[in-house]
Amino acid sequence: MTFATRLSRCPIPFDPEAGAEARGLFPDQPPEIGALIAGTAGCSPYLKGLLEREVDWIGAALAGGPEPALEAELASLQELPLADLGAALRRAKRRIALLAGLADLGGVWSLEQVTGALTSLADTAVDLALKRLVGDEIRRGKIPGATPEDAETAAGMVALAMGKMGAGELNYSSDIDLICLYDESRYDPEDSHEARAGFIRVTRKMTALLTDLTAEGYVFRTDLRLRPDAAVTPVCLSMAAAESYYESVGRTWERAAYVKARPCGGDLAAGARFLKTLTPFVWRKHLDFAAIQDAHDMRLRIRAHKGLAGPLVLEGHNMKLGRGGIREIEFFTQTRQIIAGGRDPDLRVRGTVEGLARLADRGWVPAEVAEELTEHYRAHREVEHRLQMVQDAQTHLLPTSAAGFDRIARMTGEGDTARFRARLTERLERVDTLTEGFFAPGEEAEGPDLSESAAAIVEGWHVYPALRSDRAGQIFRRLRPTILGRLQRAANPDEALRQFDGFLKGLPAGVQLFSLFEANPQLIDLIVDICATAPQLSTYLSRNAGVLDAVLGGDFFAPWPGVAALRAGLTEMLAGIGDYEGKLDAARRWAKEWHFRIGVHHLRGLIDAFEAAKQYADLAEAAVAAVWPPCVAEFARKHGAPPGRGAMVLGMGSLGAGRLNATSDLDLIVIYDPEEAEASDGRRPLAVRPYYARLTQALVTALSAPMAEGRLYEVDMRLRPSGRQGPVATSWASFVSYQRDEAWTWEHLALTRARPIAGNEALAADVEAFRRALLAEKGQGATVLEDVARMRARLRAAKPGDGAWEAKQGPGRMMEIELLAQTAALRAGDPARRVEAQLRAGARSGWYDKAVEEELLAAYRLCWRLTAATRLLTDRALDLDAVGEGATAFLLRETGVASVSDLAAALAERTAAAERRISALLGQAQEPA
Repeated sequence: MTFATRLSRCPIPFDPEAGAEARGLFPDQPPEIGALIAGTAGCSPYLKGLLEREVDWIGAALAGGPEPALEAELASLQELPLADLGAALRRAKRRIALLAGLADLGGVWSLEQVTGALTSLADTAVDLALKRLVGDEIRRGKIPGATPEDAETAAGMVALAMGKMGAGELNYSSDIDLICLYDESRYDPEDSHEARAGFIRVTRKMTALLTDLTAEGYVFRTDLRLRPDAAVTPVCLSMAAAESYYESVGRTWERAAYVKARPCGGDLAAGARFLKTLTPFVWRKHLDFAAIQDAHDMRLRIRAHKGLAGPLVLEGHNMKLGRGGIREIEFFTQTRQIIAGGRDPDLRVRGTVEGLARLADRGWVPAEVAEELTEHYRAHREVEHRLQMVQDAQTHLLPTSAAGFDRIARMTGEGDTARFRARLTERLERVDTLTEGFFAPGEEAEGPDLSESAAAIVEGWHVYPALRSDRAGQIFRRLRPTILGRLQRAANPDEALRQFDGFLKGLPAGVQLFSLFEANPQLIDLIVDICATAPQLSTYLSRNAGVLDAVLGGDFFAPWPGVAALRAGLTEMLAGIGDYEGKLDAARRWAKEWHFRIGVHHLRGLIDAFEAAKQYADLAEAAVAAVWPPCVAEFARKHGAPPGRGAMVLGMGSLGAGRLNATSDLDLIVIYDPEEAEASDGRRPLAVRPYYARLTQALVTALSAPMAEGRLYEVDMRLRPSGRQGPVATSWASFVSYQRDEAWTWEHLALTRARPIAGNEALAADVEAFRRALLAEKGQGATVLEDVARMRARLRAAKPGDGAWEAKQGPGRMMEIELLAQTAALRAGDPARRVEAQLRAGARSGWYDKAVEEELLAAYRLCWRLTAATRLLTDRALDLDAVGEGATAFLLRETGVASVSDLAAALAERTAAAERRISALLGQAQEPA
């Protein structure tokens, strides 16, 4: 399509005489092109001058489409020597500015195409200038060790495009913001000073080449002040110095600046590596709602400095920095990206429009708000461009005169200036409304009346670590009335306040969390709910407040994904992290968030104790399975690949049965098969036995070692052959031999719940096949019931139970029922792992009838529900008077009874019935009541 066929709008000449004069220069152009030229020249003296200067070139460009003309002009610059580059770049600037202006005013190009064309010119100018100037320094021997070929990569020097250039959004008459760096690792330390001096000269010469005004004009005004500590640092820094600065003293505004940063000239690969090193600085691992306050403060400082505060008046209004202006939309977008981009890489985009679209897609901004702000952003930018087109001035100020407004209105194709002003005012006010509520913190309100004891608790808050900084205290004072008001609505307000006090006391810091609450008040309801119900969970939360990020992620209340999806997600995440410790820390953060999710879902009744148990087990299995490969890879890096078939990890106990509670540790066994190998083949080879023993210790460390993000799980390996006395890793041949010839009955019982969860799949299949065969063989032993009876007696002696509400240990309680269920599975030779299926196997085998099965299941289900709920509520023996009303209500709901007395009666009745049945089945006399 030609330029003429793509026209969708046309400016109206503000100065008809100037328009007609320019129109006369193009007698052969069709009428619609003639109208565009007349309207353009009649509104913009600057563009009129360019039309007169570039008659032939623009005439040819208008005869076709704008894209080929743009590409040809940029291509013409590529092979020019340094001596000719300055003049050629200035010619290209004139031509592309004219082409973009006409394409913009005529609606041939969208806003993104206009700013993209201007940015392409800037990229080309910076890249060519940088490489030519570095090449010149190399030829003169001023960059030690560099060869002429190094000029193609600028000898490790790169220019980072910042701001609108970085985002591909250059204004019509924009400065370009650059940060110039060089890769010091390419140079010997003794040459570093000379290389640095050479790159500083290149930067200064490049700035002059682009900025100086000559008879040919200028290319781009270049601003280098976004570099670290610009007042005292040279115009080009080493990457190491820049990285050190950002790690130590980098500020929020600098983080925001790097949202748009990209390499644009010189050694682009080195620039990309540098930006990757800044990822932790720009994109924090936790949601960073404190950035909102920083952005708000920044806006206020800019307004105060520029004198932009006060009511909205169009005359002289700053379209960029004023109320409802472009910067408001950019801050709104970038701040949300900074908040969430550390957790969601999809949000790490440079463009404002694309950023709004991604934020809407991910649920961080309502879709209708994103669409409206996008529309206003494009309209604001078009007005900004027209302000700059008039005289090629870097201005954002609306006119102060009626004639000035008439001119801008005509450039937009609007013949009614009053209507133009009304629409512009409406857009500015609407942007101000949409963004101000997001940035401006609320006012402090009055809180509810408190009892004397409650007031004393609140009075002590100011000394807590989380409230010691002025900023944290300021945010919390705004939150405190809301928090206290919601605590007052709890079933027992004083009790809820005491638990919240414990939560607050345990917080190590407050700014981030309080900012999170202020931006998302629904989290306060969740905290109050947890504090009023589950003290154990509130304690966990105070130590791991980062898990609240997950609540805002959009899928916190989605259906459970299952173990396969969990494992795949964690594996993919770990694959993107380079260092081993980073992987382990990431796995801990990931597991804590999912663990917290399960607890909240259980607490709120979205799932019951049995579904929570499955989810805790899924989570543990996924964590072990995903951590095992990087653990093996890290070990193999030092000692070589695992000899033979490698190893597999066997989940035992509750993990094997797929039923954990909130505080469960993991019972694991590692089995390896060296086949014929005697040692590993690595830098530091190990014999087979110590290799796998140390690999197993590495796994235990990977799971249980305290790190910056805590620990994944406590690990118990006492169920391995020979218990504490045996080796931590067992060879496949030894495992088979031991289980067949030496293992005790209790070890065969433990094997009824064993399940492969990680490692070599072929070996895991062999272990499972052996397990099934062994159970079928060993269950027929004559002493099984006698052995189990002795085990039960020892358990009672060692673990008699603790407290009136003990549901796990003691006569007829959970451990005894699980022991009987494992016995049933062993005697039946059944591979089932869960209690229900194992008890069913016992009934099918004829050991007992369906009525016995149902009595045992009724007791087990009540005991499990009570145990699972207790582990969520407290880390000690259950005391209903101590945990409070909210926790008691949760326990009654979970166990399906109406009152505490009903729960006590049900527990006594069902466990007594189970005790009778178990004693009878094991041939033991029942203990007197």
